[in-house]
Amino acid sequence: VSWSIIGICVFVFLWQVSLGAEGHRAVLSLGLIPSNLLGTRVLPPELAVIPAWASLMTSMFMHGGWMHLIGNMGYLWVFGNNVEDAMGHKRFIAFYLLSGLGAAAGQILADPSSTVPMIGASGAISGVLGANLLLYPHARVTYCCGSAF
Repeated sequence: VSWSIIGICVFVFLWQVSLGAEGHRAVLSLGLIPSNLLGTRVLPPELAVIPAWASLMTSMFMHGGWMHLIGNMGYLWVFGNNVEDAMGHKRFIAFYLLSGLGAAAGQILADPSSTVPMIGASGAISGVLGANLLLYPHARVTYCCGSAF
């Protein structure tokens, strides 16, 4: 599952990059905009390609730049498999998505009138990191010979 999420995020980011200048429109259309989700602001019809509630999911697979993508996917690569092995595939998917939704809820509560699109897997990745810390509190992360363990 971790590898699938990484693959989806990379694919979506490459799609974003391939749009060139139109990539910003994709962020506005598919990113989570709190004021749009709460109905205090409505996107123009040409940007409203999905229902506002669907952006809760689509925003989790988009990224704002190469470093954003590489950082998030690096953490998921190192820590995701351990958490997935402990939880099982189905529970890990649910946990990952719920972590992302929880982070989105926090962002919305912090500034419900925001018109800035929120994108990225950082909230879901934070959940994975927290789970890894709780599951393996004494584990050390080292890097040797091309692999983390």
